[in-house]
Amino acid sequence: MDIHRILVTGRLYREMGEILSDSSPDREYRFIAEDQVTFADYDWADAFVAFKPAANFHFGQLKWIHALGAGVDAFLSLPNWKEDVVLTRTTGDFGQKIGEYCLSYILADSQHHALFRRQQSDTLWKQAVPTPSNRLVAVVYGTGSVGRQVAKVLSLLNVTVYGVSLSGTPHPHFQHVCKPDEAAGLLAEADWVINTLPLTADTQGLFQETLFARMIQCGFINAGRGASVNEPALLQALQAGHVKCAVLDVFAEEPLRKESALWSHPGVIVTPHISAVTSTEEAVQTFICTLAEMERGNTDLPGLVDRTRGY
Repeated sequence: MDIHRILVTGRLYREMGEILSDSSPDREYRFIAEDQVTFADYDWADAFVAFKPAANFHFGQLKWIHALGAGVDAFLSLPNWKEDVVLTRTTGDFGQKIGEYCLSYILADSQHHALFRRQQSDTLWKQAVPTPSNRLVAVVYGTGSVGRQVAKVLSLLNVTVYGVSLSGTPHPHFQHVCKPDEAAGLLAEADWVINTLPLTADTQGLFQETLFARMIQCGFINAGRGASVNEPALLQALQAGHVKCAVLDVFAEEPLRKESALWSHPGVIVTPHISAVTSTEEAVQTFICTLAEMERGNTDLPGLVDRTRGY
C-alpha cells in the first residue's frame, strides 16, 4: 500500500511532528490540532493517525487509520466504514503499566494504607493485620495481551489469578480461564475483579446488576473501557456491599461529568484514564514499524485490528 500523505492529530501531534517531520522526503505530513482538522485535510490524506476521530471526521481519501492508543472502539463506531481502509493500533507496554496500576491499589488495600492514614490523623495506635498477597484471589476479565500481563504481574506475588474470556482458552499465569457464563463461582470467591476487556457488542454493559450481585465484599478495578460498566449498577453494588471499593480509570463519557456521583462516593477512586498512557516513543515506534511493514506489502501488520471482533 502506498502511503505518501499522513495526517497526524490528537494529544501527541506536536511531539510526533518534531520527530517525524523530516523522517522521509517521500512523504508529506500534516501535524494539526484536533479542533483545526478540516474536511480538506481528510481529502488530502492517505493515512489518519490519532487517538480518536476528530469531531468532523470523514473517510475522504483515507487508506489507513492508525490509533495511537490501545483502544479502537471510537473508530469502530464510525458509520459507513470503507471496507478498503486498514485499521491498526499502537502496541506497547500497556499490559505492564496496567498491571502495576492494579497492583498498586490492591496492595494499598491489603496493607490498609487508607486506614492507617486516618488513624495517624487521629493519633490513634490500633493494629490491623495486612492480608498477604498469597491469600488473595483476582478474577481478570480479558485474557488478551493486557490481561495476560496483569495476570503475570499479580502472579509474581503469588496472587491466585483466574481469567474470564469469550473463548475460555487457557493461558499462562491464570489458574483457570472460563467463559463469562461460567464465572459465577469465581466471582463469589474473588477479592478483586479486574476489567481489561476491549469494548465490543459483547462487552457493552457487561458489568451490570446480576454480575455485581455475585460478588462478596469484592474490590473492582476498571482499566478496560468505561462503557463496559453500568455505572448505576456499580453504585448500587457499592451500597449493597457486594463491591467494597471501585478503582475506575475509564468511563463511558470522558472527562467524567462533574455531577457524577462517582466523584464523591467514599468507596470510589477516580483516575483520569492514566493506567496505560501512550508515550511519544511508543506512538512513534509503533507507527514507523507499521508503516514499514505496510510498504513491504505485509498484511500481518503489528496491531492490525479485526473489525469483526472489535480488537
